[in-house]
Amino acid sequence: MKNLTEQPTWKALSQHYQTLANHHMRDWFAAEPDRFNRFSIQCDEILLDYSRNRITNETRQLLANLATEQGLKAKIDALFAGQALNTTEQRSASHTALRNQPHASRAKLYQLTADIHSGKRVGITGKPFTHIINIGIGGSYLGPKMCTEALKDYAVSPLTFDFMSTVDPDHVRDVLADADPETTLFILSSKSFTTLETLTNGEAAKNWLTSKLGNAAWEQHTVAITACMESAVAFGIAKHNIYAINLTVGGRFSIWSAIGLPLLLLLGSDQFDDFLDGAHTIDHHFQTAPFEQNIPVMLALLSIWYGSFFDVHTQAITPYSYRLRSFVAYIQQLEMESNGKSVKHNGDRVDYATCPIIFGAEGCNSQHSFYQLLHQGRHLVPVDSIVIANPHDSSTSTHHDIVLASALSQAYAFMHGKTDKTGASELQAKGIAPSSIPLLAKHLEITGNKPNNLILLNRLSPKNLGALIAIYEHKVFTQSVIWDINAFDQWGVELGKQSLPSILQEIQHADPQLFSDTSTTSLIAYLKQCESKHE
Repeated sequence: MKNLTEQPTWKALSQHYQTLANHHMRDWFAAEPDRFNRFSIQCDEILLDYSRNRITNETRQLLANLATEQGLKAKIDALFAGQALNTTEQRSASHTALRNQPHASRAKLYQLTADIHSGKRVGITGKPFTHIINIGIGGSYLGPKMCTEALKDYAVSPLTFDFMSTVDPDHVRDVLADADPETTLFILSSKSFTTLETLTNGEAAKNWLTSKLGNAAWEQHTVAITACMESAVAFGIAKHNIYAINLTVGGRFSIWSAIGLPLLLLLGSDQFDDFLDGAHTIDHHFQTAPFEQNIPVMLALLSIWYGSFFDVHTQAITPYSYRLRSFVAYIQQLEMESNGKSVKHNGDRVDYATCPIIFGAEGCNSQHSFYQLLHQGRHLVPVDSIVIANPHDSSTSTHHDIVLASALSQAYAFMHGKTDKTGASELQAKGIAPSSIPLLAKHLEITGNKPNNLILLNRLSPKNLGALIAIYEHKVFTQSVIWDINAFDQWGVELGKQSLPSILQEIQHADPQLFSDTSTTSLIAYLKQCESKHE
């Protein structure tokens, strides 16, 4: 296969960019009353409105052609067939298989959930569990935390949930301070069961629990989720309390597996099935819809369009939903850990942009934070705004109407902007001195023409959240195929883990021979001085 930038369609896109780079979307909207209908896609209860993008029908067709030239359809088929697409580790990526195939580990999880909800599984003193503390980091933390927050309104039991991730002792102390050992169940989640943060926090939890209830309490109050059962057993987890995940399921794709136990405990098995079904619906859409009518594919192609031809390096995500307040952090890991790469499958360095920097926050708060830069800064930052059409509680409709109006007004402002002529008219209407108006009008000018996708969910339900996550998963995969990179490894993450033990040894034992970086050893010496002064 030719290098991406040598593909005929890539060259055609480069030429096409020159023809429309200076066009303004507000002119297109004025001339094309059907633009929304032509540039929107609906799948079940999710609608993607991508009409506010700097594209024409020709742009869309060229981008779809690029996906075809890069063999996207064959790669999609290979993904769902379980082929070893993770080439550096010689593994498949089997997260999609978890969504439509029953398996033994799920049945075991469903039984555990039923036992906890019914009070059959209790703590060592006979009290039912009311508090779940999930100990994990990365994909073992971000997914369960985000999903349990998002779907809180669908809880089928009064369980409360906390998530212990960072090894910072303040975090550990805060989580345990509010816990009752008699009614707390710990979930230790680590695919390898070697992650230092998780094991360290697990030891802290074990010491806290056994100091209050005795050594025998640990078995009754702890379950583990891992692909390495021997390591969990060596850590002190009873074998019958270990729930397996497959090595072919990456952490950032693992919410569908046993890693999703906190969500299962929140929702119960029927609603967790709805969550899986929503993702499976998008799987089918991704496999069968033409590229031009395929939500994940179009999101991926638009990102590539801006990254490579408009020289865009960032992407904002702004959910207009408090329940989705942790969604950005989840997608940040999904996209940046998957596609933050610069080497192709064959080992060659890429000569084109890959993953943008993902950032964002809840939409209404974002408007009073970084939207100023989006509107008037020199950076071009495409925005995905996620909107929930119907609130869970109809009594909050007034508040929700304001949220909807906020999202739509910002989408309009991103696209339309404000000319200095309009600004001058506004200033004149306010009675500003005519001599001051020309200068002030320049400060009021907003160029607009800023890309903004609106992703609308009919409601924030288990099924629709599953679908939303799957959309972004398949967007990431589509990008990786077109960029010819591996979305399923994370060697950059591993580097820090490799050097950590040596540095930790140097900190704890003050042996400067263990690590050769003189800057690091000098900093450690300074830290030791700080410690001695504090004593």
